[in-house]
Amino acid sequence: MGIASPPSKSVEWSVDDDGSPATFDAYVIGKADGPGIVVLQEWWGVDFEIKNHARHIANLEPGFKALIPDLYRGKVGLDAAEAQHLMDGLDWQGAVKDIRASVNWLKANGSQKVGVTGYCMGGALSIASAVLVPEVDAVVAFYGVPSSELADPSSVKAPVQAHFGELDNFVGFSDITAAKALEEKLKASGVPYEVHIYPGNGHAFMNASPEGVERRKKMGLTYPDDAAVNLAWSRFKSWMQKYLCP
Repeated sequence: MGIASPPSKSVEWSVDDDGSPATFDAYVIGKADGPGIVVLQEWWGVDFEIKNHARHIANLEPGFKALIPDLYRGKVGLDAAEAQHLMDGLDWQGAVKDIRASVNWLKANGSQKVGVTGYCMGGALSIASAVLVPEVDAVVAFYGVPSSELADPSSVKAPVQAHFGELDNFVGFSDITAAKALEEKLKASGVPYEVHIYPGNGHAFMNASPEGVERRKKMGLTYPDDAAVNLAWSRFKSWMQKYLCP
């Protein structure tokens, strides 16, 4: 069985340029006044695995407050084709607005500093947030790089740590060539960064729950490597503690 889903709550924020309010569903879990971390979904949507990640993050020392904004507004892809359709239909600029609203909500509700993390599609958006959302204090991105049309990583303003699988075959998005190109752009930014590549691992290697393993198997992806997963979480914790904790 996977980790139980965190509780959800409805959050209201001003997302449009004219300040008109909108309401979205967010999953919030963790220490009420802890450092905040916005956790961004994979192309599937807000499903069991991204909730597992949020639960894990909330349990890390010294106690983080994790928030998952529902970028698909309730829709979840049940298979790869459906997930691809949802991601293709995403308003990426609108998603960046959602991320900024989430960061600001956390800062207005007990978190002095807020980081952003994400996986796959969410990984690309988390790097974009380091460029486009000035309120972000740190980013950890997993296997995803934003398009040049959305954001140029050489212009990041917050420290970025990024993780990729050596065998990832999503060309131009999260393969090793994309990872190395990202590293060069982050180097040019002058902002602290780390790029880690995990030998023998493919895309979505952090999805280690039984359900996640089964789904990856159906997609022909490599099996999870517990040592790589644990190392990535250790690096994640060190990065977020360094930049978010007093």
